[in-house]
Amino acid sequence: MIRQKIQINSDRLTKAIDESAGIGELSEGGIRRLALTDEDKKMRNTFIQWLKDSKLEVRVDDFGNIYGRREGLLPDAPAVLIGSHLDTQPEGGRFDGIVGVLAGLEVIRTLNDYNIQTEKPIEIVNFTNEEGARFEPPLLGAGGATGHFDKEFVYSRKDKDGKTFLEELKRIGFHGEKSSRFQNSHCYIELHIEQGPVLEHRAIDIGVVTGIQGIDWLEVKITGQSDHAGPTPMNMRKDALYVAAKLIQIIRDTIVSENSEATATVGRMEVKPNSINSIPGEVVFSVDIRHSDDRVKEHLTQLIIEKLSVTAAIEQLMIEIKKIWESSASDFSAELIDIISETSNELGYSSQKMVSGAGHDSKYMNEITPTAMIFIQSEGGKSHCKEEFTSRNSIDMGANVLLHTICKLACASN
Repeated sequence: MIRQKIQINSDRLTKAIDESAGIGELSEGGIRRLALTDEDKKMRNTFIQWLKDSKLEVRVDDFGNIYGRREGLLPDAPAVLIGSHLDTQPEGGRFDGIVGVLAGLEVIRTLNDYNIQTEKPIEIVNFTNEEGARFEPPLLGAGGATGHFDKEFVYSRKDKDGKTFLEELKRIGFHGEKSSRFQNSHCYIELHIEQGPVLEHRAIDIGVVTGIQGIDWLEVKITGQSDHAGPTPMNMRKDALYVAAKLIQIIRDTIVSENSEATATVGRMEVKPNSINSIPGEVVFSVDIRHSDDRVKEHLTQLIIEKLSVTAAIEQLMIEIKKIWESSASDFSAELIDIISETSNELGYSSQKMVSGAGHDSKYMNEITPTAMIFIQSEGGKSHCKEEFTSRNSIDMGANVLLHTICKLACASN
């Protein structure tokens, strides 16, 4: 049960989100704050000052992850971790990830306001390069800190300009120590916007996340023949873009016909020579395939590979398909799921259990400590875009669920 009726300070949390939105703000709205850029550095420095103002012990690990620690009455007890990320997509919104970090900060500020001392320590974490918009794959900070990725792999990732993760980490002054990583954790809780339309469509306040879908990333390369757009007859062309368009239709049709939960997305494409009067001779595009059951995901991936290969052969064009990243599905802690559901009910909020279709830092945290997530509504399901919006009321509800969930976890001596 909730021990006392405490609530987060809505005005203070809103102000923090607004201040964050001004760092890397785009003229047409939204935020561009890619990992390890100058904008990211400015946000990190601002966040660290907020942590210090809240009397937290601040440290930075060897992947640039930032931690703010509030000691408990039992300083040697495992810490309750709260976290998410402050980096964004190239034209991202002001809420994705950011709400989770700043709501975590608001939890600490509220505990300070009410002079509540917890038994277990509490730590806030801002993970580096969750988005993967600059350095691929995503979740590098969480993956590195949890040991899912080795240090050499993370450090060697390059952006489109050839700059490495390590070079940029040092450049902005956030190359910390391995000893600063979290070492003794009781659990990890992450608040996040849903990034989908389900909660809003069903008028549900809180999503209690039971796990994360598995993801496969493919890179498909179609090689034809580049020729002049005028003299080359239509029936003598080896148009890589025309075939790529057919393959993309096959991907969509396959997923729709095979499984109602699965998704497949072609989100990136490169066309060569990319000239208005030249027949495309080469096309490279990505495929993102997701499902909560890894066996189903793998079946769909293989089915798509087979269908694309057969179609390319019929069209007499060369095709190369390689898997560039894979993330298995995750199941979160049943105990934490129950606590979040119970807390939502006690606060008078409606809730439902759901699987996350997006990847999160929780994915890799779940490999080393009990983990769960809290979702709040995304208006229209929009995310990773400047139109992304979550109402103040939804943020307040999510932050209050986070507050009381953390109180239960950090105040219990077991």
